Amino acid sequence: MAIERITSRQNPLLRHIKKLLSSKAYREETGSFVGEGGKLLREALMWNAEIETVVFSGESAPAGVSENVRLVCVPSDVLASISSMDAPQSELFVCKIPQPPEGDLPQSFLVLDRLQDPGNVGTILRTADAFEVPVVLTDDCADLYNPKTIRATMGAIFRTPVIRMRRVAIIEACRAQNIPISVTLLSEDTIDIRSAPLNGAVVIGSEGSGVSEAFLSAASQHLMIPMSPRCESLNAAVAASVVLWEMRRRKPE
Repeated sequence: MAIERITSRQNPLLRHIKKLLSSKAYREETGSFVGEGGKLLREALMWNAEIETVVFSGESAPAGVSENVRLVCVPSDVLASISSMDAPQSELFVCKIPQPPEGDLPQSFLVLDRLQDPGNVGTILRTADAFEVPVVLTDDCADLYNPKTIRATMGAIFRTPVIRMRRVAIIEACRAQNIPISVTLLSEDTIDIRSAPLNGAVVIGSEGSGVSEAFLSAASQHLMIPMSPRCESLNAAVAASVVLWEMRRRKPE
């Protein structure tokens, strides 16, 4: 397998990778994103992600890379100069953004509504993958292919397809498919999540703004996660983990 060697930080490939790491618009324009680290690369290879290029530093190329992938060896300081991580890894790779899943919405799934923190979004996707619950993101959530989101998924991004839709499209699809919508909320008419039916779509809102008015109006029930009265709220990723556990616990075997 041919290996290219690049030493200049101004090489077009390295500029391309650096821009992919920093710009959502550029990721959308090119249809590619970057993963960093050997563990994430192994997950991508295991789950047949469409890898375009692997850049590495060291004596030997990463194992398991197919013949049609561009392999590039660079000095460690050059790799560090393009990395988005405080402690750069010895490998990173460029991967094609997969096509979104087609067809109807699943009958039971989690909705993330305008969550802005990429670490939270990635952590929730990792948890949802563990509990085998599909996830739908509103189009104003944090970018799915932000480097922080990718890292926080710990490989789940390659295992579980994620649907991204406009809020109104989610609501219309739920109505068309007779899927009930539940929202997590602190209000007087909430139902304890431990006793509430959890079939359908369950919406987690952002920590700052909560669930959007459109979902509140469309919801058939408001859910509460019981907690100490001295606590005002939970981190969005923690709240989502509780909801996902309850959804998994009720899922028919």
